Amino acid sequence: MPTVQVPLGNRSYEIQVGNRLIATLGERCRRLKIGTRCAIITDTHVAAKYGDGAIKALKIAGFTPTLIAVEPGESSKSLATVGKCFDLLAAHRIERKSFIVALGGGVVGDLAGFIAATYLRGIAFVQVPTTLLSQVDSSVGGKVGVNLKAGKNLVGAFHQPRLVLCDLDALVSLPDRDFKSGLGEIVKYGIIHDAALFQRLEKQMEPILARQSTALSSLVARCCAIKAEIVALDENDTGARAALNFGHTVGHAIENSIGYGKLLHGEAISIGHVAAAHLSARRLGFPAADVQRIKALLQQAGLPVSLKLTADKRDRLFAAMRLDKKVNAGEIHFVLAESLGKVVWGQRVPDAEVNWALDQIKE
Repeated sequence: MPTVQVPLGNRSYEIQVGNRLIATLGERCRRLKIGTRCAIITDTHVAAKYGDGAIKALKIAGFTPTLIAVEPGESSKSLATVGKCFDLLAAHRIERKSFIVALGGGVVGDLAGFIAATYLRGIAFVQVPTTLLSQVDSSVGGKVGVNLKAGKNLVGAFHQPRLVLCDLDALVSLPDRDFKSGLGEIVKYGIIHDAALFQRLEKQMEPILARQSTALSSLVARCCAIKAEIVALDENDTGARAALNFGHTVGHAIENSIGYGKLLHGEAISIGHVAAAHLSARRLGFPAADVQRIKALLQQAGLPVSLKLTADKRDRLFAAMRLDKKVNAGEIHFVLAESLGKVVWGQRVPDAEVNWALDQIKE
C-alpha cells in the first residue's frame, strides 16, 4: 500500500492509498491516540454508501461516533451550514480531545476541516476522501474553508489533518462525470511540476479512465507526493504553494459566475487550464505545441476546454476574478507556465490580455 509522508514537523501526517481502507478507519485512528468521542461529517449521498461502514469501523475500535450528514453540493460550503454543524457537535458533547472525520468529496473535506479548525478553537480531524479530486488534491495540505456569495473559499483557515485515507474502492462507483472532474487536477500536477507525469497521462489515459486499480494507486500516490512536497515548502501559501493555483484564477471565476454545480470543479479548472496555457504562451513563450497538448489531454480525459461566453457572462467572469484571493491592489494575478513541469506565480496580467485569453476559450 503506497504511503506518502507530509513532513510538517509536529503537524506531520501520512496519506495512505489502497483498497478497503474505510473498514480499517477505527484501527488507524486508534494509532493516533486521540479522544474516543468523534463526529463523522459527510453528505447524504456518501452517508448512504459509506456511513454505516465508517461508524462500524470506529465502534469496533472503541470510539463513540455520531454522524452528521449535510446536503450534497457546493451550497453546503456555507457559514449557515457551519453554524448548524456547530450546534450538532455541541449537542453530541464533542470535546477538545474529540475529533472529526471528513467522509466525502472536496466540499465535505473543506467544510469539515473548517469546522474542525474553529470548533472549540480547533480539534483534530481525519480526511477520508471518496472522490478522485479530493484524493489527489483537496484532502491534502490543510486548506479548509467555506464560500461567500462574493466568491469561493473566501473564509477559511490552515488546519492540517492527522491522517488521510484514500480508499480506491470508493472510486469504483463514482459517476463518470465526477471521476473525470478529478482528472482536471491530476493534469495540473503534470503541468506545474512533473512533465513525466504529463507524458504518462498522455500514454495511459485509457486504463485510467477504465479505473484500473494499479494505474489509479500509483497515480493518486504520485499526485499526493507532489502536493506534499509543495505544501512542505510553503504550508501557509505565501510563495511556492501558489503554483497549485494554475488554471484556478479563471476556473474559480467560472464556478462563481455561472453558478456552483452547473460545472463541476474539475470541469471549470480544465477550461481555466486552457486559458492559462494560452496566456503562458503569449507572455512567457510557453511552446504553442504544448498548449495544444494540454488541450488535447483534457479532451482525452473527457473534460471541457471551452465555454459559451455572452457579453454578460464575460462581465460576471471579470467581476469574479477581481474577488479572487490572488488579486493584489486590484490587479489580477496568474500562475503561468514557462515549460511543462515549471511554472511561475504572481504574474500580473492586464485586463486586455485577460480578455484575449477569454477569447481563446470562447465556444
